[in-house]
Amino acid sequence: MADEDLPRALQLHDFIAVDPIQAELGQQLFYDRILSGNRNIACSTCHHPDLGTSDGLSLGIGEGGTGLGPQRTPGVGDNRIPKRITRNAPGLWNLGAKELTVLFHDGRLSVANTFDNGFNSPAEEWLPEGLDNLLAAQAIFPLVAQFEMAGNPKENEVAGAVHNRIDYAWPILADRVRHLPIYAERFTATYPHISVADDIKISDIANALSAFIIKEWTSFDSPFDAFLSGDTTALTEVEKVGMDLFFRTGGCAECHSGPLLSDQKFHAIGIPPLGPGRTRRFDPMVRDVGHMGESDDLSDAYAFRTPMLRNVELTAPYGHNGAYPTLEGVVRHHINPIESFDNWTPQTVVLPDVPWIKKIDFIVWQDAREIARQRAAIKLDPVILTNTDVNALVAFLRALTGRASTKGILGIPEKVPSGLPVDKRLLR
Repeated sequence: MADEDLPRALQLHDFIAVDPIQAELGQQLFYDRILSGNRNIACSTCHHPDLGTSDGLSLGIGEGGTGLGPQRTPGVGDNRIPKRITRNAPGLWNLGAKELTVLFHDGRLSVANTFDNGFNSPAEEWLPEGLDNLLAAQAIFPLVAQFEMAGNPKENEVAGAVHNRIDYAWPILADRVRHLPIYAERFTATYPHISVADDIKISDIANALSAFIIKEWTSFDSPFDAFLSGDTTALTEVEKVGMDLFFRTGGCAECHSGPLLSDQKFHAIGIPPLGPGRTRRFDPMVRDVGHMGESDDLSDAYAFRTPMLRNVELTAPYGHNGAYPTLEGVVRHHINPIESFDNWTPQTVVLPDVPWIKKIDFIVWQDAREIARQRAAIKLDPVILTNTDVNALVAFLRALTGRASTKGILGIPEKVPSGLPVDKRLLR
């Protein structure tokens, strides 16, 4: 393979530099349930390090559930979940890359000056000031999402505030943090512009969260990265065959391009639909139109952001809704999306049983017209590959798994300032 077919090697300077003291503060916040409406779920619940910084589920169980990963249950009584989270929880690897300009599966958060605050986001002109970067802006949205961390209206003051206007909720969460003496002391000691607890704002919390995520989960020490840096022995012969297929005849690099292995664009590849869908207010049926929900451009229908691929082996299930539980499954979908779409079966998904909403999980398949629209939108051409080729591609994707970087740096704290329970390590 010619060197010009390969991306350049990632370097530390490709990532946002963070203050280690801010990262340590962010670690406490990441694992603290104080940032959820009902104080019962933390960022770590759906982005756990032992689950590849995801949750191991096709569609997550958010606020109201109990437990972690595939063993998470949907709650009982008045606290039971009314709905699954509509999309797969993405991994958190390399989100501090300076090159990143867009986040979320549908791209509803991007670097832009649409609202004169540096970002195009669901908060529009009400996005808080003082956010350090794109990741910090992203970090505050799960906090005010009803089924993720906020809870239902009338359950708590955060959810009630969101029901009025999204930015009404963030000061409530900041107020919770500033009234905990340990957080007040740490914020005033960490940030020069914070002199007293009352100075702590949601943007400061978000900036600390982003510092932690960047420090903890920046990863470019895989065998592939070693190969790019000149170690020709870092990959096995099978992995090299897979690399050649990926960057040349397999066509994978047409979208998974550049040092991050993502073009940061949106493509309709026909991942089979499931779950409640991320419906818009005027949608008459269960569906997820992807980037079109943000762009309002029909050409973006059912298109989703190209994911980065470092540590992809760790972040199953795959697709914006976790439709495929294995790397082989999602690779085979890419090489023949129409055939895979037509032959997909729901038995493959990783969904804890929720009897009261189970009928919604695959109801979209009863809508023949919607399924026809999704099938017709597929823009990924098939590629002829043998089983041996597929095995080689999967081997290469596994060679994107980091070494020391996947172990974390700060890890899981024993306790957090709120005193609320911490999501611990999972038993293997």
